[in-house]
Amino acid sequence: FYSRRKDITIKQAEEGLVDILRQSVRDHMISDVPVGFLLSGGVDSTALLSLAVEETGKKFKSFTVGFEGERFADERPYARLAAGRFGTEHYEMSITPMEFADFLPKYVWHMEEPICEPPGVALYYVSKLAKDHVKVLISGEGGDEAFAGYESYRNLVWLEKIKGVTGPLRHVGGHVVSSISKMTALRKFSRYGQLMSMEFNDYYFSKASSPLTFFNKNAKSVFNPKLFNSEVESRDFDKYRKSLFPKIENLHLLDKMLYLDTKTWLPDDLLLKADKMTMANSIELRVPLLDHIVLEYAASLPADFKLNGCTTKYILKKSLERRVPHEILNRKKTGFPVPYEQWLSKELNVYVHDLLLDERTISRGYFQRDVIARLLDANSKQPFYSKEIFLLVALELWHRCFIDQPVA
Repeated sequence: FYSRRKDITIKQAEEGLVDILRQSVRDHMISDVPVGFLLSGGVDSTALLSLAVEETGKKFKSFTVGFEGERFADERPYARLAAGRFGTEHYEMSITPMEFADFLPKYVWHMEEPICEPPGVALYYVSKLAKDHVKVLISGEGGDEAFAGYESYRNLVWLEKIKGVTGPLRHVGGHVVSSISKMTALRKFSRYGQLMSMEFNDYYFSKASSPLTFFNKNAKSVFNPKLFNSEVESRDFDKYRKSLFPKIENLHLLDKMLYLDTKTWLPDDLLLKADKMTMANSIELRVPLLDHIVLEYAASLPADFKLNGCTTKYILKKSLERRVPHEILNRKKTGFPVPYEQWLSKELNVYVHDLLLDERTISRGYFQRDVIARLLDANSKQPFYSKEIFLLVALELWHRCFIDQPVA
């Protein structure tokens, strides 16, 4: 682990971070083929573009993808703002629900694993758009994992503080939060109430997983009981996860989460998706915010420089105030908001119903048909289970691609 900069001031940290980012961007711009930028409309990709223009004085090409409809968050206006500010030759596109569904078999083929990364579909399409113009794309992937950009980091830090203050009463508080969160508008907070009675080491699997995620909690009711071996007490992943905790026992809670995610979520999900979807179009994706010099610097900073009160990614935003348009710097984080939840619930409801309840699918004996039917019905009313349905779709398509018809 990297030595902590205990006496560093915010001002010094800002200046040091800008220098580090400049160096990383310079290194990642080295290429004998055209380099472009994948603009998400967020802080990270905009910052990298600003530094690249500042360092090289070149005019770059930039690319983004969006989605039509009032229900959806559209990144394109913010990407256009960044492109206009830094003078890029900008290209953009949108994809429809049917284009999303049509690509799913190829998504599984390229991923080679049944992974739940719907943004990977959008990444494929936008890198396909870029392939006629550039051979290398710069992306802002990794900024959230290096500098604590996810709301879940903030929420869990505050949850653990509340648990420390309430002591024995935390179980009562957990019941209160769980009860309140049964209201539809507050549903996403239900898991925090349940975590009140659990220890961090027992519930934090990664950013995307905990004992309370749907399949971890309901696996035996969804899948065929014959698939489970009661004598197996621990899975390989859980053994690996637990092996990491002794290395981080003295770290701040935030740094524990960031470390665990760099060991699990990043290599096994986020970067796997990013690499395979871009390489499917013969595009090399580069991620300057995950350069070792950036990660080492971020890991050395005090936790409250990254999460300051309720402000996520604090030091990164502070250091970029003069480089990133304030409309982007201060906007609510949306990530890469592919509206698959609504699509699987509405426009693609028949598609997933026909696939998952198809006789060919059910005959494998993996799923409990009645449970899947109820899950699909519930999701058609409120898109609460779209992530789980996407995973089931990916698993079935993976089986059809690699088991039913093995690739030579």
